[in-house]
Amino acid sequence: MVEITIRQPGCPPSSASLQEGAYLIGSDSSCQICVDRPEISARHAQLVINAANVLITDLGSSNGTFADGKRITPHRAVAVPFTSQIQIGKLLLTFRKDQPKMPPQNEPSPTASKPDADKTPPREDSRTPVKVLKVTGIPANLRPLIQEIKKHAHQELLVRLNLKKLAISGISADELNTKAKAMVKEILAQLTIQLPPELDMNVLEQELIQEAIGLGPLEYLIARDDISEIMVNGPDQIFVEQRGEIYRTDAQFADSSQVLSAIERIVAPLGRRIDESSPMVDARLADGSRVNAIIPPLALTGPTLTIRKFSRTPLKADDLVRFGSVSPEMVKFLSVCVQARKNIIISGGTGSGKTTLLNVLSSFLPNRERIVTIEDAAELQLNQEHIVRLESRPPNLEGRGAVTIRDLVRNALRMRPDRIVVGECRGGEALDMLQAMNTGHDGSLTTIHANSPRDALARLETLVLMAGFDLPLRAIREQIASAIHIIVQITRERDGSRKIINISEITQMEGDVITMQDLFTFNQTGWSDDNRILGDYLPTGNIPTFMEDIQRAKLDLDISLFAKEK
Repeated sequence: MVEITIRQPGCPPSSASLQEGAYLIGSDSSCQICVDRPEISARHAQLVINAANVLITDLGSSNGTFADGKRITPHRAVAVPFTSQIQIGKLLLTFRKDQPKMPPQNEPSPTASKPDADKTPPREDSRTPVKVLKVTGIPANLRPLIQEIKKHAHQELLVRLNLKKLAISGISADELNTKAKAMVKEILAQLTIQLPPELDMNVLEQELIQEAIGLGPLEYLIARDDISEIMVNGPDQIFVEQRGEIYRTDAQFADSSQVLSAIERIVAPLGRRIDESSPMVDARLADGSRVNAIIPPLALTGPTLTIRKFSRTPLKADDLVRFGSVSPEMVKFLSVCVQARKNIIISGGTGSGKTTLLNVLSSFLPNRERIVTIEDAAELQLNQEHIVRLESRPPNLEGRGAVTIRDLVRNALRMRPDRIVVGECRGGEALDMLQAMNTGHDGSLTTIHANSPRDALARLETLVLMAGFDLPLRAIREQIASAIHIIVQITRERDGSRKIINISEITQMEGDVITMQDLFTFNQTGWSDDNRILGDYLPTGNIPTFMEDIQRAKLDLDISLFAKEK
């Protein structure tokens, strides 16, 4: 917030608080700062307030505009500090920026760091600003002006071009794009706000078209393959994850209504809705990228959108090896397990890469088999020929018509599947999945949220209990021990990398306890100079109990793969 004080002859000084944005000064009533004096032109000058300074542009006035006594060249934006004095005719404008309150000097800093006893990389000061990733090509000092233009242009588009009506009428995407582009050019040609010469009109047109018929500034980010997560925290805060690190971008929506419009464009084609009665929704983009949206009154900062982005070309096992997420020996073993029809659970935390790994393991499925995939939002990218894809459905406005993952798992058993791939077990469908694995549908794959292989078993027990049957715990564990063969634990490390830290085999029941053995583990050895985790993927020396099954299937797996290094 910036306080502006205006002094003019014969009148007491007047002050007002201005937010970041563009303001016209002149004698015309349409100006935000209107001063009716003879020496001031109708549209005399333009102020752009931003966090760093004031951008002043003389709009070709008769008497000129002066900053600290120096006349400003007409139609050229000049950045001046808040301490400057702006003279327009006989008006004198001064500015004062509100300063944040500082804590008392005798209080310790809340971010004071302690000695790092475990020799981990030094922690960043929590007050260190997030790095900014520039994606739009628009200078930061011009962003407030662009936002004002976008708000104005959006209102004009709603009046002149009924986009929703055109979309419903069945107009093609190319024709809609042509109409919107022509209308945007017309609106920009009639703008009353003076545009600075360094602003690229093509970039401005592109942003306006993106917000009119696309996903706004998200179009910049979705087009980039190096971005894995997009996080929108209201209209003016868009963060991304790039190569495991969080950045704030220079892209912004015009306002909250534009964020809401982008969300509606994502969920509407899927037959889903978002409004005050249903303020949360899970959806997906055309490429399978996962989308979650939540809007006010639940989201206090404005419409919030999270997109888990998937690569246009699905990652392969070789890519994971190149990224350091797994070793070639572990990939070889997992591929043999899939071909030998072993039931595998991928365990990990949120954002650890479970779905990506599930995609990779699914690529090992034979092309000749009938594969049924079951997901909340279809994300898997399988390339086999014989695939049936099923997707759950939320309830309608009356609260009816919901089809759950559990319903789809039950139905899949009647579809003659060779393999069942469930995107994620998070409820009572875990019991049906275990029963399927125990009744001839072996070789199935699924994921679960857990922080270790042992935690995955405990969570699986809890999910089975959610099915609503009062089963004894021993019976549940016997089902798990006989159904699940391999648990693959994947995690997102502190440096942002994803790594498979455990491949464990469930062996048998001993009393009331499920026994398991680690086959491969990740051993961290330190940190590199650029703060990346260093370590080795090592076999534990344990041999899988199903080696005979692998040999009977005539699969090539050398037992020396499991030899523990001395």
